[in-house]
Amino acid sequence: MSLEKTLDLFRQIAESTVREEAPLVDKEAKWPEQSMRRLQREGLGGFVVPQESGGLGEGLLGLAQACELLGEESASAGLCFGMHCVGTAMIAAKATDYQKKNFLEPIAAGEHLTTLALSEPGTGAHFYYPQTQLLSVSESEFMLKGEKTFVTNGGKADSYVISTMGVDPEALLHEFSCVVVEADREGIQWGADWNGIGMRGNSSRSLALQQVKVPAQNLLGQQGDQLWYVFQVVAPYFLTAMSGTYLGVAQAAFNEAREHLMNRSYRHSGMSLSQNQLLQHRLGMLWAKVERTRQLIYNACRQYDSGDPMAVLSIISSKAEVAHCAVDVVNEAMTLSGGIAYRENSRFEVLLRDARAAHVMAPTTDMLYTWLGRALLEQLILDS
Repeated sequence: MSLEKTLDLFRQIAESTVREEAPLVDKEAKWPEQSMRRLQREGLGGFVVPQESGGLGEGLLGLAQACELLGEESASAGLCFGMHCVGTAMIAAKATDYQKKNFLEPIAAGEHLTTLALSEPGTGAHFYYPQTQLLSVSESEFMLKGEKTFVTNGGKADSYVISTMGVDPEALLHEFSCVVVEADREGIQWGADWNGIGMRGNSSRSLALQQVKVPAQNLLGQQGDQLWYVFQVVAPYFLTAMSGTYLGVAQAAFNEAREHLMNRSYRHSGMSLSQNQLLQHRLGMLWAKVERTRQLIYNACRQYDSGDPMAVLSIISSKAEVAHCAVDVVNEAMTLSGGIAYRENSRFEVLLRDARAAHVMAPTTDMLYTWLGRALLEQLILDS
């Protein structure tokens, strides 16, 4: 199936199942189960799984566009699907035959959902400095001890890609490892349900790993080489999934404002708001802000998909810029829509709460601009 046809399928699902489920997802902080399961049933769970393992083999451009379509209806659905794709890409990057058979092929078949578990309490936005321990039990088995926070799809996925300290006690901070942990492993303990002010369907929960044993075959790549994963896989896919989702939020806010101006009239004059020159001007500015952000994201994705080594800079800036775009466009769209936009439980209320998370979800906007500046000044991106 071509990317165009695949995106048509995403659009159909977004405008039906995702849209129908979205109010309940926000009201009850409910994980978007119906949306996620339909995406799997329709063969989209393997969106970024390589074709050799039964997947669709799509890259970053497809991921950004898919998350945008989902995010326009439900930011939580967009990010939950996006994080599944990020975890999938992590497994696929250097997948062994064992990992292809036990993870990628079931993902492609719509039978397995995965996600990332990188953030930890006490490290803030520095998700790339894990303190979770990966201990060698034998040549064929590892044991994990530690705690993760803000795990999207927490308690819902079938496996979790978990970052850990290096097995070697002398390993440096950046010499960490990543391992796939199945959800049914003994010693996994979940914290309370997620109840945020926005992104309420993420199931973004804390995870305690209490002497969880996994086979050595679940290690991704080689021990201690996961800094490569951070910049070659985690950053591109993670930032793109978020960028696409929040672009969808911005587009949804623009659509709401446009519809309001098209369908409201002044009672005293009968003139449509769409005929007001000032409102025309301000809506035009909103469209330009959304569209230039979209083109930045899409261009960054095309760079990465074509193998451009400078793509990471564009990807970093994309997530930082879309955070400003989403928040600014929602705020301005609410102003254009007047008092009606401030009704409790309105569409704008949901968009406003969801958009604000764009700045604070790691890597934060400030951190991304710092990374970008360091790279442009030929300095190490990560602090020592």
